[in-house]
Amino acid sequence: MPSALPEGEPVPDDGSLPPDALSGASGRPLAFYLHVPYCATRCGYCDFNTYTAGELRGSGGVLASRENYADTLIDEIRLARKVLGEDPRPVESVFVGGGTPTLLPAADLGRMLAAIRAEFPLADDAEITTEANPDSVDPRYLAQLRAAGFNRVSFGMQSARQHVLRVLDRTHTPGRPEACVAEARAAGFDHVNLDLIYGTPGESDDDWRASLTAAVEAGPDHVSAYALIVEEGTRLAHRIRRGEVPATDDDVHADRYLIAEELLASAGFDWYEVSNWATSEAGRCRHNLLYWTGADWWGAGPGAHSHVGGVRWWNVKHPAAYAAALARGHSPGAGREVLQAEDRRVERVLLELRLADGCPLDLLRPAGAEAARRAVADGLLDADAHASGRAALTLRGRLLADALVRDLVD
Repeated sequence: MPSALPEGEPVPDDGSLPPDALSGASGRPLAFYLHVPYCATRCGYCDFNTYTAGELRGSGGVLASRENYADTLIDEIRLARKVLGEDPRPVESVFVGGGTPTLLPAADLGRMLAAIRAEFPLADDAEITTEANPDSVDPRYLAQLRAAGFNRVSFGMQSARQHVLRVLDRTHTPGRPEACVAEARAAGFDHVNLDLIYGTPGESDDDWRASLTAAVEAGPDHVSAYALIVEEGTRLAHRIRRGEVPATDDDVHADRYLIAEELLASAGFDWYEVSNWATSEAGRCRHNLLYWTGADWWGAGPGAHSHVGGVRWWNVKHPAAYAAALARGHSPGAGREVLQAEDRRVERVLLELRLADGCPLDLLRPAGAEAARRAVADGLLDADAHASGRAALTLRGRLLADALVRDLVD
């Protein structure tokens, strides 16, 4: 969750949506994202809306405390029920992210999930995920999460090499994420993800292969691999500017991506989104797929973003301001925008092109359609998919997806 918020128009105090936002809602899936903004330490590359205890000290007192956070977030879940009214849709996915959600007691995460169950029907096969740092859980904690109804867990592994973890300011030791996968399986989790980062300054090709191999051998059914993005204002950006560590390199990123595809594919993982691989369709992250395909979701928590029926809004960033708004009975929304038809078309191209199935060609305007034809000739889009009416990336196209999509949305 990026720390910067857009401007937008004001959100009504009661959080009410424009009258037509729920029009046709029965045909759209509904999901919840729950943001837990606390971290034990701040990673050097992190630009998310997160806070350590030291950063919160004196900036909000009891309102910003971890001890009260679950109750505050439950207040927003209840607000969601009021705003969505008699909307009968079952919740198909719940994703608890951060920050480090597992800094809260497992019972608190369970209470947050129970609050959703109390206010909304929960689909029988709902995907219920939490993120976790490897050094913030143990077998007992994972068993408590499973008993509370969580059925998917995502561990932040990032790398199997100590010197790479050190540059990223990650506090867990190599081998701990792999042990977490085994502990999650023993606790009854059917679906386990490991997050990896490639292109860290000082990482070699062999380091990256070792990380991928360690991840695969741990036995998850899902792996996410992201290129390191150095955000302005982060500690890592300052270190690069001072010459303490080398800058990241786009060519290196491309090489590392190809290594990931080769190694993961050979281990039985299929890519279904540019940065995500799974061993089966059941192993794919359904929550993220809802984002990428334009579903409705309510994001609860400081800085969380929501989208319902073409209306997007975002909450105030600071935990104290967030709690204070809800204590007054007000929406914690900081701003919102109503997406126009062209905005939604562009977003569909941007997001759906990243999927293995691609996006429908009929989303493209004439200039974009011509760009798609050129991309097929250049080997960036799949010729068979194009003949069937879709723009779908080839492996080479995945490497150039960000540049290609700019041509397609014209």
